[in-house]
Amino acid sequence: MGIVRLTHRGIASLKAGRWLTDYWDDRLRGFGVRVTRRGEKCYVVRYTANGRRRRVTLGRYPALKLADARDRAKDILYAVHRGEDPQGEKEAAKEALTFGELAAEYIERHAKLKKRRWKEDQRMLRVDVLPRWKRRPAGTITRRDVSDLLDRIVERGSPIMANHVRALVSKMFNFGIGRDLVEANPCAGVPMPAKPRQRDRVLSEEEIRRLWEVLDAEGTPMAVSFKLRLLTAQRGVEVLSMRWADLEGDWWTIPAEVAKNGRSHRVPLAAPALALIEELRAKAKGSAWVFPSPKRPDEPIAHVQKAAERLVDAAGVKFVPHDLRRTAASCMTSMGVTRLVLSKILNHVEQGVTAIYDRHSYDGEKREALDRWGDRLAEILGTDHGSDPTVPVSPRIGQGD
Repeated sequence: MGIVRLTHRGIASLKAGRWLTDYWDDRLRGFGVRVTRRGEKCYVVRYTANGRRRRVTLGRYPALKLADARDRAKDILYAVHRGEDPQGEKEAAKEALTFGELAAEYIERHAKLKKRRWKEDQRMLRVDVLPRWKRRPAGTITRRDVSDLLDRIVERGSPIMANHVRALVSKMFNFGIGRDLVEANPCAGVPMPAKPRQRDRVLSEEEIRRLWEVLDAEGTPMAVSFKLRLLTAQRGVEVLSMRWADLEGDWWTIPAEVAKNGRSHRVPLAAPALALIEELRAKAKGSAWVFPSPKRPDEPIAHVQKAAERLVDAAGVKFVPHDLRRTAASCMTSMGVTRLVLSKILNHVEQGVTAIYDRHSYDGEKREALDRWGDRLAEILGTDHGSDPTVPVSPRIGQGD
C-alpha cells in the first residue's frame, strides 16, 4: 500500500504481492488501483459518508482507461462533497430489490430473448422458487436458503428437477451481477443435489408396438408428435415447433432459431411421416403451426410431460419423450447406418478438420437411412407404412391455410 503517481505505464508495472495491495493516486485523494494476488488490477475510489467508510470499484485495468476512471472518481467524490453517499444509495437500491423483481427482470431481459424454452424457466420459478422467495430482498438470500430450497425438492422425489432449479437460480443471480442488481451469487459453493444420469433407454420392439397402439387409440395431434419423434429422430421441441411453411414436398427444414445447435437442418420425410402430416393438414384450422396449442392456436404446443405420463400409464411402457429419438438412432445403427450419416440425421455439431472441409449435404444418405427406418418400423408394427394403411400418402405437402 502506498501513494504513487498513477500513469498508464506505472499501472502496467505494478506487481502482484502476497495480499491485495492498494496504490493511491498522489493527485486525486481517494482514487487508486487495487492489485490482487493474481495480478488483476482495478480502479477504486474510497470515501467516508455518514461516518461509514466506503469503497467503490470503478472498473478493470486496462479495459477502463485511466482518464475515464479518474473522471468517474471525481464525480463520486464531488457527490460526497455535496453530502451524498453514492455507494450507500446504490446498496439501498439493491437491498430493496426483491427476488420476484429480479426474476421478472431475468425473464424479460434474458430468458425471452435468448432461450427458446423460456417458459420452462418461468414455470420452475413459479412452482418451486417464487412461493418461498418472491418478497425476499434478493441480496439477503444465502447459501443456506438455496440448500434448504433444493432439499425440499429432493425430498418430494425430484432430485433432477432440483438440479435444474439450482442451475436456473444460479444463472439468474449471475444475470443480476452482470447488470449490477445484486452483489453475489448465493449458489456459489452449493453443489448439485443429484448426479446427472446418462440415459441409455431404448424401447424394445414389443414396447414400440404397445406404445404405437396407444398413440393410434388417442389420435390427437400430441400423439402424432410422438410418432414423428420416433420416425424422424428429431428433438421434441423441434417437432412441436414445426410450421407449415417449413414443409416443402417431402422435406422438412428446421430453422436455425429452432434447432438446438443454431444451424438449420433439412430432414427428409419418409412415407409414414408424410402420411401423418397429411392427416394433420386435413384438419388444420388456419394456424401457422402444425402442432398448435389447444388454448392458444397462435403458439405451438409447449409442454408434453402430462401427455407422456398418460402414455406411460396406458401403454405400460416406462419412458421419457427423448427416449424415442434415442430408440430411432439405435435402430438405425443396428440396421447398418453409419455413425457419420446418423450424426447428420441427428444434426449433431461436428468438431475438428472434418467439420471445416466436409461440405457435403448428405441429403441422399439421410433419405435412404430414414426410408429404411420407416420400412423397418412398419415391419415392427405390422403395417404397410407405419400408420393406418388406408391413409393415402401425398407425394408433396403444401403450406397450411
